[in-house]
Amino acid sequence: MSPIPPLLSVIVPCFNEEEVIEHTHARLSAALRAITPDHEIIYVDDGSRDRTAELLGRLQAGSPVVRVLRLARNFGHQIAVSAGLDYAGGHAVVLIDADLQDPPEVIGDMVAKWREGFHVVYGQRTDRPGETRFKLATARAFYRLINRLSEVPIPLDTGDFRLMDRAVVDALKRMREKHRLLRAMTSWVGFQQAAVPYKRAERFAGDSKYPLRKMLALALDGIVSFSAVPLKIVTTVGFAFSAVALLGIFYAVGLRLFTDNWVPGWTLIFIAVMLIGGLQFIFLGVMGEYIGRIYSEAKDRPLFLVMEELGFDGRREEAGRSRPTVVSAVE
Repeated sequence: MSPIPPLLSVIVPCFNEEEVIEHTHARLSAALRAITPDHEIIYVDDGSRDRTAELLGRLQAGSPVVRVLRLARNFGHQIAVSAGLDYAGGHAVVLIDADLQDPPEVIGDMVAKWREGFHVVYGQRTDRPGETRFKLATARAFYRLINRLSEVPIPLDTGDFRLMDRAVVDALKRMREKHRLLRAMTSWVGFQQAAVPYKRAERFAGDSKYPLRKMLALALDGIVSFSAVPLKIVTTVGFAFSAVALLGIFYAVGLRLFTDNWVPGWTLIFIAVMLIGGLQFIFLGVMGEYIGRIYSEAKDRPLFLVMEELGFDGRREEAGRSRPTVVSAVE
């Protein structure tokens, strides 16, 4: 017999969070107790190389509401959150990072909105202290670019900090693509959505897990996964250059037939060859991004592998029936 699902599940992805995880748990637990005693906290250790796994084990041993998933390696933030969604049993599920930049106390406002009838309640940042101008500028550009290119509108200045109703979680669990941007996927599924404005805090300790390289990769995943606009741009530019090339052919033939000045200059030829060659490589790269994702999806590997489960109390058998793509490394 499966256990009665809690009212609220909170998913906390963790990667090398030994400096902050105990403080995060204390604040998160206090915030959740003020909302409802009927909750669970699912920490997903995404292949941490420090003492995060050890500390999570202690937290789980000391609290019946704590669950721990240890993934077999570092699969990435979005996959770690997806693993938590697969295991979460609550009527509503909250996603929050471990760095305390998103205040756990805001969850109370999200739950109030959910009880009003909204299916998705996302945190919308009104201020981001402690972040550089470059970080703020690139984040602003990212959200506006992906909104312009995406087939569905994505709320501006939001991250993964949000509450989702069970119906939304079940819909997301059916979407098993490998390259994931959960904030865009949540917009894609629809349902009734609302924002909760909040002031983001500075990171409590440690370093950001999203440096520029990972942010660019996340942006690329979002653009390619939710928009065919880059391919349309490639096609449009290709037709434009074909038209220019056709005009150039007519011009060259005209010079040859009607004038004596029919030997073109080498500079123009050199520029044209370099320009067209560069564009061809760019176009091949754009198409390669899409083809590479097709290849990744065609392999149909599981999103993640679980090395250890703590505190799930027999939920695993039920999970195996409802989540056939989840593979565990241990019994």
